[in-house]
Amino acid sequence: MTAGAIAQETKRWLAYAQQDMDVASELAAAGKGYTHAICYHAQQAAEKAIKAGLIFAQIDFPFVHDLTVLKNLLPKDWQTRQDPTNLNTLTSWATASRYPGIAPDPTEQDALQARQEAERIMGLIRADVSQRGLTLI
Repeated sequence: MTAGAIAQETKRWLAYAQQDMDVASELAAAGKGYTHAICYHAQQAAEKAIKAGLIFAQIDFPFVHDLTVLKNLLPKDWQTRQDPTNLNTLTSWATASRYPGIAPDPTEQDALQARQEAERIMGLIRADVSQRGLTLI
């Protein structure tokens, strides 16, 4: 891929991540208790953001939902990789929040934490790619 194509694909993945984050935020603001959907979209936002970083760094990644596995593929000097946030709970929402009966329904606190963790990951990825030359608007 050319540098321009890499930049374009990275931005596309970041846009999809932002859309998932927007959905999670709008559902939370609606106050209807859709905690399972909020947690799912927050997880998806973080996953797509990390994958955007991997695309930018030209690192192949497996099609998995495990955020820790994906984060650990990032270059060692990236802030995102060095961030100590435990992503196990956020990772679990990829499946646990999609189908009834797999796990207890997420609470409002779970939904808030999922959104906060996803926003943190998205911010770190944006900073990492920006520091390495990607212009974000």
